[in-house]
Amino acid sequence: MFIPLPTGRGSVTRLPALKRRAILNRLVAIKVIPGLALTLIVPLLAISPGYAQKEKQVSQRGADEDVVRVDTTLVTLPVSVSDHHGKLIRDLKREQFHIYEDGVLQEITYFESPDSAGHPPSGATQKPFTLALLLDVSDSTEFKLEEIQHAALAFVALLRPDDRVIVVSFDKRVNFLAEATNDPEKLRQAISQTRTGVGTSLYGALESVIKQRLSRAVGRKAIVLLTDGVDTASVGATSESAMRAAQESDAAIYPIQYNTYGDFADNPSRQTSGTDVFGAIAHATRSGEPASEAYKRANLYLRLLADKTGGHFQYADSPKNLTRSFERLASQLRQQYTIGYYPKNKVADGMPRQVKVEVTLPRMTVRTRKSYIYK
Repeated sequence: MFIPLPTGRGSVTRLPALKRRAILNRLVAIKVIPGLALTLIVPLLAISPGYAQKEKQVSQRGADEDVVRVDTTLVTLPVSVSDHHGKLIRDLKREQFHIYEDGVLQEITYFESPDSAGHPPSGATQKPFTLALLLDVSDSTEFKLEEIQHAALAFVALLRPDDRVIVVSFDKRVNFLAEATNDPEKLRQAISQTRTGVGTSLYGALESVIKQRLSRAVGRKAIVLLTDGVDTASVGATSESAMRAAQESDAAIYPIQYNTYGDFADNPSRQTSGTDVFGAIAHATRSGEPASEAYKRANLYLRLLADKTGGHFQYADSPKNLTRSFERLASQLRQQYTIGYYPKNKVADGMPRQVKVEVTLPRMTVRTRKSYIYK
């Protein structure tokens, strides 16, 4: 869209205040340079969902040019709606949703419906995912690696052809095995080359993926995290810092906790802390924490990650259940709504903001992220 503006040699274009504000509501940037007959205006017509961008308005006036720049913040939420039987509902309209931030009703400015039976609803096209697949290959998964690889390959095959996957494995190190790609052969090679190592840098892996990869991705994002959840080796990252990074990101996290406790207890190479008060052997992690406590804490942490980001937690205690968990997850990703709004509160205080999404139909369960951090 081009708007003709009067220009003249040595003159400076001025717009009436009301018109200027109206234009600013629709533009990302306006730059008027005296002496040039061309004014470039970039319309705000194709904003990719994501709320990691800041809203700033910079106005610089000088003798030679007048620059007005506006960067917008669009908060986007992955939303799943199910009825009282647990069936996912995928034919709701924009006007049937209401979003509240810290109790204040927001205006929905972006709405994307889920596809229906593999086909987008009439008049809508669902954007592809950038999905990070994080695989725990620490020594606790030593006897499960083949099962993990098989389930991960089956999961990737269930995604849509244009979904892009980042493959990451982690032990005490974080290994990026494949950058974002939808090439099936590259993904197969990346998953097949995973090998078990020592230690678990769960928190470090989460922070690295969020800050180094997904922060640069546009569109719909998700993290699929397959792990037992017991971190023993992260350096420079903590449970709190990883949780905050997750809240600042617009990626929903879908943890699948894989049961490795039996292998942990049966492995003679594990540390033990002698006997407990009942005379039984009390196993400990490499960091010295009682294994039973470490696994309980891991379960709570993974559930909290899902709850805070609008994802969904699953527990898998067998190869069959692991495959089923991946199948359910692939279905859930295809049946999400993406809803966006511009926050009415523009103060970037770095504090968590509570988000609530409601639908007008009765007896519906809405799953989305509970909060995010505006900074």
